[in-house]
Amino acid sequence: MKLFGTDGVRGTANRDLTPELAVALGRAAARVLVPHGGTVIIGRDTRESGPMLEGALAAGFAASGADVLLAGVIPTPAISFLIKDEHAALGAVISASHNPPADNGIKFFDSAGMKLPVAQERAIEDAFDHPPQGLRVGRIEPLEAAATRYAAFLTGTIESEEVDLSGTRIVVDCAYGATGEIAPRVLRHFNAEVIELHTAPDGSRINQECGSTHLDPLRAAVLEHNADLGIAFDGDGDRVLLVGPDGKVIDGDRMMGIAALHMQRAGAFTPPIVVATVMSNLGLERRLRDEGIELVRTPVGDRYVAWEMHSRGARLGGEQSGHIIFSDHSPTGDGILTAVKLLEIAHLRRTSLPELAEEIPLFPQILRNVAVDDPTALASHPTVTAAVSQESARLGDRGRILVRPSGTQPLVRVMVEAIAPELCAEVADRLTAAIE
Repeated sequence: MKLFGTDGVRGTANRDLTPELAVALGRAAARVLVPHGGTVIIGRDTRESGPMLEGALAAGFAASGADVLLAGVIPTPAISFLIKDEHAALGAVISASHNPPADNGIKFFDSAGMKLPVAQERAIEDAFDHPPQGLRVGRIEPLEAAATRYAAFLTGTIESEEVDLSGTRIVVDCAYGATGEIAPRVLRHFNAEVIELHTAPDGSRINQECGSTHLDPLRAAVLEHNADLGIAFDGDGDRVLLVGPDGKVIDGDRMMGIAALHMQRAGAFTPPIVVATVMSNLGLERRLRDEGIELVRTPVGDRYVAWEMHSRGARLGGEQSGHIIFSDHSPTGDGILTAVKLLEIAHLRRTSLPELAEEIPLFPQILRNVAVDDPTALASHPTVTAAVSQESARLGDRGRILVRPSGTQPLVRVMVEAIAPELCAEVADRLTAAIE
């Protein structure tokens, strides 16, 4: 049975992702990953289906002899931290990240706090229909002070004791999700003036016209309150985007660039590698190259970034969408951690994040989605590959093209970067026509 997609098991709650499926998934995961018992930590975001699926998943684990600690509503990266802090064998998060409220999902983290490799996901699928064996039933208990412990971890990642954000006005948009209580608390710890936006834990509105996928409310609030910075998280808190006082977005590429240049100039960037996906901007790659830093690219997906970072010993990586990994502190993307580390860099550099972002010039970029019946076949069709080769030759070193099938929808995704917006549009138009 095929269960896992690009980021765990996802679907519409109570239709695709039912309590019965969650019980069986917990049972199978325990059978494969903790066959001799052990502790599993479960966290969730604010979705209305979360408690239902939490109870079912916990029951599945307990039925296979695993002990379960319930962390409650908490950001996804907090589970990665708590696994190591509790010396747990496994973690699970019930969330559909930036997806709409009706969706939900289940993803797993190993004892090192990293997402599971594909081979382990396939093993769970193979064990899905096996009934529990043995008489032992695990305990299910709340994990006390989980949010407080995670907040203390975040504030402890700041290495300079002199970081003080007094006089800095920050608007925080938490997308009605899992960061709503912790993110403002952490920022106020450093004396920032925090204006809260969509911080109530409302699973019926999670990610709806707010958060990192809908930045207009944050832009408006930054301008209205004359704020120095806007910070937007997605529903489960593993990604973040920033907005400057002029409303301009600081995306994941620029955040990685800011961090990489700071670490390189501080003489602490060994190895001098940033791991990003094929979507990251050519401008970032060239700016890093000018500073002696290599950009290594992976397929789209934060877990591919994390695995490549681990294999290379890299300390920084991420995605354009705002999943940023500071591996000195966490093996997974963490929105609050990223925001805090960037604010620390700006403080140490005695400037603002928007000013630091200007040091990372990006190429104009166009993204097009073309609806097709068979994305994989069409993306590799001779007509399409010939068009890509022809347009790439025309661009030369003036830009870059990426055509790939979507991993989740019947779409071919077309990305074009070029030195001028007009050139981007022309190339994208010709490629779209070739696909259609």
